[in-house]
Amino acid sequence: MLLNAMASHAASSSSNPAGLLPSLEKADYRNAMARLGAAVNIITTDGPAGRAGFTASAVCSVTDEPPTLLVCLNRSASVYPAFKTNGVLCVNVLAAGHQSLSALFGGKTPMDERFAAGNWSRKTTGSPMLDDAAVSFDCRVVHATSAGTHDVLFCEAVAIAIGGATQGLIYFDRRYHEIAAPPH
Repeated sequence: MLLNAMASHAASSSSNPAGLLPSLEKADYRNAMARLGAAVNIITTDGPAGRAGFTASAVCSVTDEPPTLLVCLNRSASVYPAFKTNGVLCVNVLAAGHQSLSALFGGKTPMDERFAAGNWSRKTTGSPMLDDAAVSFDCRVVHATSAGTHDVLFCEAVAIAIGGATQGLIYFDRRYHEIAAPPH
């Protein structure tokens, strides 16, 4: 089916000059993306611009050599200046039961209240690392590029903390879902 769509697109693009293809409606795109399940993460930073954090699902692995993740951050977010200035962050992958913590970091809650809701430690970069996260990646931002309303941050992991959680937290169809690893 994908090959047919690609062949159809190639055939139509030869008769449709670049830039004249129809664009998707924002609402249609957002509704479709709600069907792309993703891990729920709290991204944190601390440094010269202060401590900050936000909830994100737009996080993924790039490569293991060097160990690099990408994190997407809206340039209009209130936390954006802190992340841009500090140049370090921690990707805290949430475990089952972290729904309320995710909601705190995803809303307009003051920073002190957000961080008061969890237990935090620090590793190499000084970014807050959630003690009961499924896993935390302590990173330095090595590159950033703009795409639409967001910056895509390429983050090299310099330390990792693997938690003891046996269930993870994903966001799918605008709701949280707890998932368990199958027995070994």
